[in-house]
Amino acid sequence: MPAYLRLCIITALIYLNRIQAYNILAVLPYPGRSHHGAFLPFFKELARRGNNVTLISHYPQETPLKNLNEIILSEKKEFQNWVPVTSPSYLTVFVAGVVLVYTGGASCKTLLDNQGVQDLWKNRAKFDVVIVEQFNSDCGLGLAYELGAPVVGITANSLMPQHYKRYGVPDNPSYTRNQVLGGRTRATLYERVERTLIGIYINYMVDFASQFLDEYYLRQYFPNIPPIKELEKNIKFLLLYQHFVLNSVLLLPSNVIEVAGHHVLEPKTLPKDLKQFIEESKQGVIYVSFGSMIKATSLSKYNLQAILDVLEQLPQRVIWKWDTDNLPFEMDKIYSSKWLPQNDILAHPNVVAFFSHCGQVGITEAIHYGVPVLGIPMFGDQISNAAAVEESGLGVQTALNELTKENLMKKFKTILDPE
Repeated sequence: MPAYLRLCIITALIYLNRIQAYNILAVLPYPGRSHHGAFLPFFKELARRGNNVTLISHYPQETPLKNLNEIILSEKKEFQNWVPVTSPSYLTVFVAGVVLVYTGGASCKTLLDNQGVQDLWKNRAKFDVVIVEQFNSDCGLGLAYELGAPVVGITANSLMPQHYKRYGVPDNPSYTRNQVLGGRTRATLYERVERTLIGIYINYMVDFASQFLDEYYLRQYFPNIPPIKELEKNIKFLLLYQHFVLNSVLLLPSNVIEVAGHHVLEPKTLPKDLKQFIEESKQGVIYVSFGSMIKATSLSKYNLQAILDVLEQLPQRVIWKWDTDNLPFEMDKIYSSKWLPQNDILAHPNVVAFFSHCGQVGITEAIHYGVPVLGIPMFGDQISNAAAVEESGLGVQTALNELTKENLMKKFKTILDPE
């Protein structure tokens, strides 16, 4: 055979290998809309590149996409709001552990009881890889084991206390933040003790409560399945939704890859009325959103009035994600809606500040577009995110129990100062 012909055949084989489509199963049992919003662009892109993606989640797409098949776990359009609208405290940390266990068990049962999911193992569906969310339930690891497929972990948040040991990440409380606590990377002695004790509590809840429930539900369908502690060793690597720009530099092993910001898409054109509202504001616009799980309508009258008094005095217009069709107050300078294109709003150069609960997805978008953040964390990773925002110089934070008109005005003037 002529040499040039051999070269052509080898080149063709290499090319065909590169365009090979893979069968990918994505398991997202947690019914949080913000998590789903962070994951969806990634799985859509995998499908657009020719891979066959089966997505297990709670939220169906409005427009079907070729190569992306969905198994919907529930018909919930919104996740029930259980996040306490309060200032962070040891009580909220305790509640976080309980919620982690309760929602994890419920997520596991919902996953395994679903007929579409059951059809996967009953029909011996073949997948090249199973991508499993690493949050409050490890039932996806059991499903992957039953299907005989390798596992990749993925998160929509920074490292949780139980992740450090699982992935071999050094966990030194002198410089490593606990996700549910604030504080700087250079911790005081008190903060080191605090991080150590809370870390022990969260890991205890995961090891002896959350995984106990997962194994209980898994063995109802797979009696001989190994313990979760064995299944987690099959995870090849973790796609971690954090970045050193915000979360500080950590010594990460090669099986942990920082991917924060992968969900940030090219901004789309804003609706005409919203675009006009933003561009007509000579002093810029402040965007206010407390995410999909914290309802602004749950704010106390005192806190709400303090926010309104400050916003009324500031020269900027305001865009506010509100939970109902109509605001319970009148203020001409506020544009409100139950749903807003957050990424596209933050991308507009006339948006000068973001008043946020400090969810990981929202502040990642704000950092991407260079919008300073005023954080008001209430629960979970919002607390460490807000601390990271402040320490990194990307914004400032306050708390509900500090929310006075004077304090809030001071914070806004800080982030609205061009310097």
